[in-house]
Amino acid sequence: MPATALAVRPPRLSARHLPHLVFLVAVAGTLVRLVELNNELCWSVAPPMAVLALLYAAGPAPWERLGRAGRPVWFGLLLLLWSWVAWVLPAPLTFGYAWLAVPLAVLALRMPTRTERAVALGVLTVLLMAALVRAGGGLDPDLLAPPITALWATVLLYRGQQRLTRELADTRGELARRQREAGRLAERARIARDLHDTLAQELAGSRMLLQAAERDWDRRPQAARRQVRLVTDALGDHLAQTRGIIDDLTPPALARDGLEAALRELTARTGSAAGAPGISFSAENPPAALPVEQAVALLRVTQGLLANACEHARATHVHVTLIQGGSVAAVEVRDDGVGFEPEPVRPAASGDGRGFGLAGARERLGALGGTLTVDTAPGHGTRVRATLPVARAAEDRVPVGAR
Repeated sequence: MPATALAVRPPRLSARHLPHLVFLVAVAGTLVRLVELNNELCWSVAPPMAVLALLYAAGPAPWERLGRAGRPVWFGLLLLLWSWVAWVLPAPLTFGYAWLAVPLAVLALRMPTRTERAVALGVLTVLLMAALVRAGGGLDPDLLAPPITALWATVLLYRGQQRLTRELADTRGELARRQREAGRLAERARIARDLHDTLAQELAGSRMLLQAAERDWDRRPQAARRQVRLVTDALGDHLAQTRGIIDDLTPPALARDGLEAALRELTARTGSAAGAPGISFSAENPPAALPVEQAVALLRVTQGLLANACEHARATHVHVTLIQGGSVAAVEVRDDGVGFEPEPVRPAASGDGRGFGLAGARERLGALGGTLTVDTAPGHGTRVRATLPVARAAEDRVPVGAR
């Protein structure tokens, strides 16, 4: 296994760890100074300070288990020990020890109710002022301002952080909801395109065959039976394709033999329908394995383009070319029909009753980074080219097919 796979990201100090760091630094610094003094006061104050540190450290871990009633009791014990130690310490040590009010203010903001938070902050502020006044011998603004300002600045910053955290959580939830909705709409559009490019077109072709069989039933019974057999065979493929859409699978011919074989089968089946123009197929360059999603997109787009050529172009011949090689794969559909005046690019769901057509094909290809180019003019036929970039990353690919 490569070394990068075993790399462990070192823990980073975040803003939520800062109050605990302040607490530990203040307690450790005061204990060190007491040990340096090495007097009777040291040994009478050090044990309560150690208990305070242990009580402080024991609270956040089982925070949820403390319950609504246990948290105020725990915080009250912290205030009691802190204020007693601050009161009995020598004045020089009191000023350093007073900075424990900063992490205690953060804990006060975690009380269950707004009233409990307000009472806890008020008591903490009063105790801090009392300890500073005793240590300073009076109301000295220069001594009182820094710790009290730090305490309330911490309160305001922490409240702001809590509000931003809630807003961020709400924003993430809304973003996730919208992404799910966008995914749902995209999936609906994909299924609609698949149904349009498969069942709708195939059923239209089967209907044409059955109509031709009905006309030939008395005069040409053998031809009629042959057309009915073609419809029967096609319905088996339709059923398999429907199951593929439901299960999000690739079309049977594509999964079995690859894109080139699937296109050959598609053109042969489409050209065998009564009234269809002559349809031929060719492939440039050897067959290549394509990612499943890209191969399905090219097959579906070609299916829709052939349906358009058969229904609207009034062509006598349609030629389909598969171009593979290099960094792109493309399918070109060229007919000698009546052509048309190119229209501006329209959304796929235009509401004009014409289905998806070119707009749907362009949207399907665009989702994969591809393009659809249309070269046509009235009376000069139509050439449509669907192009997709070929992703070379390791992923599922359709088979190359028989050579």
